[in-house]
This record gives sequence, structure tokens and C-alpha cells, in this order.
Amino acid sequence: MPAESAIQYPVEAPVEGPPLAAADIGTALTNLLGRKAVLSFFELDDFPRRFVATVDNLGSSHAPPMVWPINPTPNRFMVEERAGGPVISADNSLRYTPLVLLAEAVDAGKAVDLYLRIYPLLQRAYEQLGYPKRYFNDRLIEVIGQLLATPGTDEPIKVQLTEVRGSVPSGRPWVRYEFSDPALESLSAGKKILLRVGSVNERRLKAKLTAIRQELIKRVKPR
Repeated sequence: MPAESAIQYPVEAPVEGPPLAAADIGTALTNLLGRKAVLSFFELDDFPRRFVATVDNLGSSHAPPMVWPINPTPNRFMVEERAGGPVISADNSLRYTPLVLLAEAVDAGKAVDLYLRIYPLLQRAYEQLGYPKRYFNDRLIEVIGQLLATPGTDEPIKVQLTEVRGSVPSGRPWVRYEFSDPALESLSAGKKILLRVGSVNERRLKAKLTAIRQELIKRVKPR
């Protein structure tokens, strides 16, 4: 059982409306992002649980896509062969462009307004996840800080296929790539995702994460 810890970033009460019920999250996201974006990118079923589990997992070693609140990026992970072995293809970053554009278009202040209205549901889901004495907003700000510390690189990143033992061949080998550099492979799931999206997308996402983190801290309730 995780030990109880002091709350570092207590959230303010929402100023742009009352707390939301779970059934109203889809409508609120549609008002913020548009109906097409919500239908294209989001998994609304059990959204609070998906959101808190994914945030927590991004700061850990593994973030299984089946619990994400957004749909996995379409098409397969792309690599290209070089003299020293396979590297992540420069074209692979194009798979993430629509999601990055959506993130850039979101106003950080309005996104945090919505987050605060959902927060009671998120805190409850976080406690049910196995953290009854922890505060989700603290974990969110912590994980964003971790993501912002992802080591950036403009050099092609070397990858390799993980070894699969057994007589049945893998039908989806592109999901088995890992970083060849042990230091990169040992990073958290969220940091590895930022490296996979490509250096340009990484910088753009970090800029948005910085704005959201600043907005979250600005909304901290005085103690």
C-alpha cells in the first residue's frame, strides 16, 4: 500500500462551471475540441479511469495502449535500414502529426478549466487504482515534469527487434522494436513515446506540456 504523502499542489475549485458527471465528459470535450476531433481521437468509455491510469503509467516502465483515453496512432511503426542497423524512419513522425496539431490548437487555460471540472472523478479513479492516500494532481505535475526532461536528439535513433522465443512467428513484428541504446530503453514509457514521435513533434509537445504545467501550478489553491 503506498504511503500517505503531503499534498503539494491542491487544486482550486473550478471557475468555469460546476464539477462534471462522467456522462457529461464527452459533451465537455466536444465543446473544447470539436465533435470530429473527439470522435477521431478519444476513447470516452470509463474516461476518468483511463486518464489517471495512463498518466500514472507514462511515468512508469509500461503504458499499455488498451487503457489509453486516446486511440493509438494509426498505421505501423516505421524504420529504415542504415549501415549500423535499423533506425526510426524520419517519415514515422508523420503518423503523429494530426494528434500534435490537435494538442497545439488546445488553449492551455481552457484545458485546465475542464480538468478542474473533472477532477473529483479523476481523484476518485486514482484512489481506486490503488492510491487511496495519494493526490492525482501531484502525480500529473510530476509526470509532466518527467516528460519535459526527456533527452532530445536530432540524430536518428537506433532500434532493434526484441527476441521472441517459440515456434510461432510474430505476425506484427513492427510492435517489437526497442531502442538499441540501453539508456534510452530504460527510460519511462512516456519519455520513450516522446522519442518515438520524432524530434520536431517532441519539441512541439513539450511546448504544450510546459504551458499546461504552468497553468496547473498557477491554479494551485493557496495553503
